[in-house]
Amino acid sequence: MQKKINQDKESKIRIGITHGDFNGVGYEIIIKALSDNRILDFFTPIIYGLAKVMSFNKNNLGLNDFNFNLLKAASNAKNNKVNLISLNEEDIKIEYGKSNNLAGKYSHLALSSAVEDIKSKTIDLIVTAPINKKNIQSNEFNFPGHTEYFVNEFGVKDYLMLMVCDDLRIGTVTGHIPVKDISDKLTKDLISSKLNVLEESLKVDFGIVKPKIAVLGLNPHAGENGDIGKEDIDIISPIILNSKRKGSLVFGPFPADGFFAGDYTKYDAVLAMYHDQGLIPFKTLAFENGVNFTAGLPFVRTSPAHGTAYDKAGKNKASPNSIRSALYLGVDIHRNRIKYAELNKNPLGSNLISEQKNIGSSRGDQIVES
Repeated sequence: MQKKINQDKESKIRIGITHGDFNGVGYEIIIKALSDNRILDFFTPIIYGLAKVMSFNKNNLGLNDFNFNLLKAASNAKNNKVNLISLNEEDIKIEYGKSNNLAGKYSHLALSSAVEDIKSKTIDLIVTAPINKKNIQSNEFNFPGHTEYFVNEFGVKDYLMLMVCDDLRIGTVTGHIPVKDISDKLTKDLISSKLNVLEESLKVDFGIVKPKIAVLGLNPHAGENGDIGKEDIDIISPIILNSKRKGSLVFGPFPADGFFAGDYTKYDAVLAMYHDQGLIPFKTLAFENGVNFTAGLPFVRTSPAHGTAYDKAGKNKASPNSIRSALYLGVDIHRNRIKYAELNKNPLGSNLISEQKNIGSSRGDQIVES
């Protein structure tokens, strides 16, 4: 038998959920994730989307018992309800699996609305459903994706895309750039910046007191002592050595090909040099439940680790596991940040922190067995 611990109504975390591309699987995974009312014990969801599209999708999924509370402002959201701010009441033609400009327009409108509310602190964090990175492009949105958009909106200089699934955390130094440009982009300043953001995030966002970080090499076999490229010796290794001198537990550079055969379990996080070097093993190991977290932002933003999945749209085949994980992780990190700040304000905070390897869990501190 389970007994729920009472939670102050006013303190319940409010998550803004942007609907993404409505011709993809966004609505399906959101509805499925929120259709179990027990999830509402942990947070209050506020969806930025379209009421008619939501109704169409719930009927298409055969989930007629799924209900949502329509609002005009996030400040009016009701606890223990699924809330939706409808961006427009016009009739929308849904074309599952197809990209069009209207879907891109409303993807951006959902994001801008959520950003306005996060800036005014009407919501506490944002979870983004997948967008199409082509149809969202406009004069107002000229970015490779969500991450760069949020970074620009909040004037953030140092940030990191961090893929997370339980204790597996992989960040990448470079992002969505051609492979031929990776070597030129890998400067000491850039790698140091990403490494610093990763270490700080592990402490603040994940409650790990002394994080142990593995750094991957760029070249095959980490350059074979310079025989297969000099970047590992000339750029990456000095940064690792400098971090160790400062007291950080940073190791590498490791050859990427064999590292994920088992060594990755010894570390709290891995820093890869480029997108596919980190994301191929991550999605192989944890695609179903993986989460994309943007470390370094002044608020918590997570998203599922997959895209619009046009091939599954409208077919009731999309799994909600990844976005459900994104919701839970967002809550966990938001709470960890609050607790970290509280502990550091406390004169005894450093002692308290040292006693806690891991601070809280949205699934562990809200329900207890009796």
